[in-house]
Amino acid sequence: MDTKPLTIDGFLYTVPLPGDGPDTARFQLVVSLTDDAADDVVWSCTTSNPRIAHALLTEIQDGDLLHVSGVLTQPDDPAQPARLAVDDLEVLTPAPARALQEMVLDRYGEYVVVFDADTETVPVFTAHGQWVGTAENPDAISTLIEIHERANGGDG
Repeated sequence: MDTKPLTIDGFLYTVPLPGDGPDTARFQLVVSLTDDAADDVVWSCTTSNPRIAHALLTEIQDGDLLHVSGVLTQPDDPAQPARLAVDDLEVLTPAPARALQEMVLDRYGEYVVVFDADTETVPVFTAHGQWVGTAENPDAISTLIEIHERANGGDG
């Protein structure tokens, strides 16, 4: 087996599952090498670090941007997938939808907005999860997006 130390940033792709032993977990990360989704790579990961396994199984959610380090193992059989044994994990950015249990997401081109029946204000993000701002009401969404595009030289 060939092993190499590796550090990558990626989005949590699936709900983490308990591993084969106690205090272990397995999960998948999507690593975007370019801005083209066709270039995305899904990494199979495991951890036997109890602190990381607990965080994965109880706190970390789909879509969180993670920074992980560990040892990449490529089995001798090339048909078998490589696995990253993670020994360090940091949440770089929580998924924007972390508290959206009673809310609705809508898409405005390259932007995502969050409607909540309990408030008039509307949080706005780019489709990549970058914070844009809060529209005072649904009618102000377009204005907020236009301001963001002028300030940042284009869309999301």
